[in-house]
Amino acid sequence: MRLSIRHETAYRYDAPVHYSIQQLRLVPASGSAQVVVRWDVHAPGRIDTAVDAYGNTVQTLVVTRPLSEMRIVVQGEVETVSLPEGRLQEGPGRIPLEHFTCATRLTEADDAVRELAAAAAPLDRPGALVDLACRIQERVAYSSGSTQVTSTAAEVLALERGVCQDHAHLFIACCRALGVPARYVSGYIDPGDVPHAASHAWADAWVDEAGWISVDVTHGRYASGPYCRVAVGSDYGSAAPVRGMRVGGGVEAMTVDVHVGEANQ
Repeated sequence: MRLSIRHETAYRYDAPVHYSIQQLRLVPASGSAQVVVRWDVHAPGRIDTAVDAYGNTVQTLVVTRPLSEMRIVVQGEVETVSLPEGRLQEGPGRIPLEHFTCATRLTEADDAVRELAAAAAPLDRPGALVDLACRIQERVAYSSGSTQVTSTAAEVLALERGVCQDHAHLFIACCRALGVPARYVSGYIDPGDVPHAASHAWADAWVDEAGWISVDVTHGRYASGPYCRVAVGSDYGSAAPVRGMRVGGGVEAMTVDVHVGEANQ
């Protein structure tokens, strides 16, 4: 299906910002799961583009003039592909699989996470990964605003509440606790009649003989069809859509507006 996507991030400040540098991971790439038809990024400053170690397009936005408001708008169309059993049909990638078995601060497993992982083992087929996602659903209810971007997988499991980012981190923590390579994915989903959208996060896990399997942990299913992949990383920190720093600005208020729907062709 062809998705039409518009994502606006607006920052408002109660004093002028004199300098700002932002790192943007907002540009999807064509691959086995999708073809980018068109994509545009609009921002109030100079943008330099590079590719990071994970293969993501990274844009560095630098603003050197005083401003009290900043808007970053991305929009475009992406043709997505249905993936049987969530199989990406791609090789390991430029980073060794072993890297994705190493815990990060956000995906460190404690005893409770290891117990959850052990109950789901072995993760040696795509269906077992969906089963793990469903176990996580049962343990961690979706609750908007219940966690922060700094919340860890262990904290989320103890709290028993979280959002898609937290579900992905807990899934990744369980996989890595069992020695299964897993990575974080940020992107978009066409919400349709499904809640918890349209900006979204999910995970890929590596299964021998099957490759990368993409799993939407929040909805307990393969991430296939109405999904636009934008960035991957070891956790949210290396795949965050927007990260940066500023000089001045005082108190900041941020709003995010995302619309995803089927494009008119």
